[in-house]
Amino acid sequence: MIKIIEQRFTQEEKELVLEILESGQITRGKWTSLFQEEFAQYLGVKHMFTVCSGTVALFIALKALGVEGERVIVPAMSFMATIDAVYLAGGVPVVVDVDSYYTMDPEQLEDAVKKYRPKVVIPVHLYGQTADMDAIMWLSERYGFYVLEDSAQAHGALWKGKRAGSLGHISAFSFYASKNLPMGEGGAIATNSDKLAKEIKKWIDFGDHPAFNVRITEFQAGIGYLMLKRLEEHNKKRRENASKYMQSLNGGFVHPVAREGAYHVYHLYTLRHPNRDAIVEKLREKGVDARVYYSYLLHQLRGAEHLPTPNAEKFRKEVFSIPVHPYLTEEEINFITESLMVEVGLAPNPLC
Repeated sequence: MIKIIEQRFTQEEKELVLEILESGQITRGKWTSLFQEEFAQYLGVKHMFTVCSGTVALFIALKALGVEGERVIVPAMSFMATIDAVYLAGGVPVVVDVDSYYTMDPEQLEDAVKKYRPKVVIPVHLYGQTADMDAIMWLSERYGFYVLEDSAQAHGALWKGKRAGSLGHISAFSFYASKNLPMGEGGAIATNSDKLAKEIKKWIDFGDHPAFNVRITEFQAGIGYLMLKRLEEHNKKRRENASKYMQSLNGGFVHPVAREGAYHVYHLYTLRHPNRDAIVEKLREKGVDARVYYSYLLHQLRGAEHLPTPNAEKFRKEVFSIPVHPYLTEEEINFITESLMVEVGLAPNPLC
């Protein structure tokens, strides 16, 4: 099976794990501090807090923003953790449609903001590409809401030269095993706000305020530190693989399109086709681990209030993702391409 997600670790990671074991310091040590410092510097943010998952990162960010009983706007297309974190933090989610890039539709967002007066808006940088952050931040300044970036799928993505996760008031990341920057499990919260950083600390530092133990281990932090060093190289390879698909798949599918001003890092390479289910089934029979992200919309999944979502409703029936990870060979890409084109009755352009 050609895996949709694949992670490979080098001798360097193996030696690091052994070093941590022999040190006896397996939590709250130098690697956690190093990773936080390096990732903060990479993003260009002042404050960085590692936690045990992306869902927890969203939850604590929302608690720091004080969403109890407040409206929080999310896009229709995302992993369920985006809306679940709102419920868990005591917020009231409202779902809006997505644009042609699969990210929050700024025009409908303004309608929702006028109607619901949210305290927080969560743009999701889906599949490896940022939302239209200029439009969203302009609305934030005009209407006075916080912007929490869900950057779980966008490590290294750029919006007009700035890193995803440094564009809003606060951001949440996941380091789950499938991510562009993996450490197995883990998450992070980033912000430039001293005020928000103080609120975050209340939830993760034991003391005067009830808190959670949401720490990562030194093993996770060390692996994350080394994988961060390779992130740009791996993202470049993902982009090269995506370019090969665009070149070789000469029709029949709707390809992902990079928004002007965005640097897409292709966490997933997501195609669309009206006969999606049959195509995915055939690909899997041939040994290609194609998957659907996502067959549900968040308001349908959780019964949340929502505005009309015609784009998302269409997309959820057509989207499917194929392997784009940095370890793919040209032979594998050719095989995936040929398999896809056979299913739509077209001839591929084989890679040279």
